[in-house]
Amino acid sequence: MIATVHPHKLEKPTSPEMYRHHFRLLRDGLSQWMAGAASPVGMPSYPDFVQGVSSALDHVRANHYGQKVLVVTSGGPISTAVGHVLGTPPKATIELNLRIRNTSVTEFAFTPKRHMLVGFNAIPHLDAPEYDDWVTYS
Repeated sequence: MIATVHPHKLEKPTSPEMYRHHFRLLRDGLSQWMAGAASPVGMPSYPDFVQGVSSALDHVRANHYGQKVLVVTSGGPISTAVGHVLGTPPKATIELNLRIRNTSVTEFAFTPKRHMLVGFNAIPHLDAPEYDDWVTYS
């Protein structure tokens, strides 16, 4: 994603400023992809990506009503699903993505007609002081 806006190799961030620079580039790359101004290598268009995520949600709703379903994925599809269900603009979806904690749980409820967000970014399995060092972000 960053390569679409910064074609040069980035050094591994070793300072707060380098981390800020990395995430500025990532936000810019994501924004341009979502606006249709950039086509990251190996990625579908943003509308196609949203369609894939919303199709997965629709599949669960159509085929598993009344059941509990576990879907495991990464931050991009999770933030896209949350943004889709809540109707957020792309900028908010980007911010959701960048705040997702590794191994967090996002929960949806659904009726035959719609999905609803129940919880986002929860880590009850790491909710003890001895796991503080285990809480990480992508």
